[in-house]
Amino acid sequence: MLLEVNNLSVHYDVVEALHNVSFGVVQGEIVTILGANGSGKTTLMHTISGIHRPTRGEIRFQDKKINALPIRKIVQEGISQVPEGRRIFSYLTVLENLLMGAYLREDEKGIQEDLDWVFKLFPILQKRQGQKGGSLSGGEQQMLAVGRGLMARPKLLLMDEPTVGLSPILCKEVARLISEINQTGLTILLVEQNARLALKIARRGYVMELGKILLQGEATELANDERVKHAYLGA
Repeated sequence: MLLEVNNLSVHYDVVEALHNVSFGVVQGEIVTILGANGSGKTTLMHTISGIHRPTRGEIRFQDKKINALPIRKIVQEGISQVPEGRRIFSYLTVLENLLMGAYLREDEKGIQEDLDWVFKLFPILQKRQGQKGGSLSGGEQQMLAVGRGLMARPKLLLMDEPTVGLSPILCKEVARLISEINQTGLTILLVEQNARLALKIARRGYVMELGKILLQGEATELANDERVKHAYLGA
């Protein structure tokens, strides 16, 4: 198991945002976390990446407990996050944004190889590498956010709502790129409100409600579950 989350609880003051959440991610797969707004999905992602600290429970990555590690150490261990809302650096160029993703790395040859790979994945970023990040379209900014996450050369990529605010055509393109990235061997934990899209590309999934895991299973099983159909697939 690449990532193990065991009995995880997180509080904001007296409010419990996560309650005894447990799940795992196997190396090489795409796992999706589904749920409505306020279900705890983003809190879960932020806790894995070290932005929030758990009240109880533990997070293990490659069988190493990472609960108390600072964010930079978690990144160095091999976890990179593509945050909700993109959060690129608007006043930096596309190239500078991408290189920020590699700021903890010192292997210049490897950084250049990964930059070439990102430009191959997203040719538009290569064309726009001298432009300010804030001048890009919403879809291009999402590509930039994903590219920046990849520049850390992670073993696990956390993706938080990568299709939010995008047109249906761009949503399909992002889904295709996620699958393509996964086919290189990179493990992906995907938080996504577009359940139909997420369940098409994921191997397994978990459904969250009010800070708890409500359902879990193979993606095909969840897609055929009547509760998921009515709550998330518009059946």
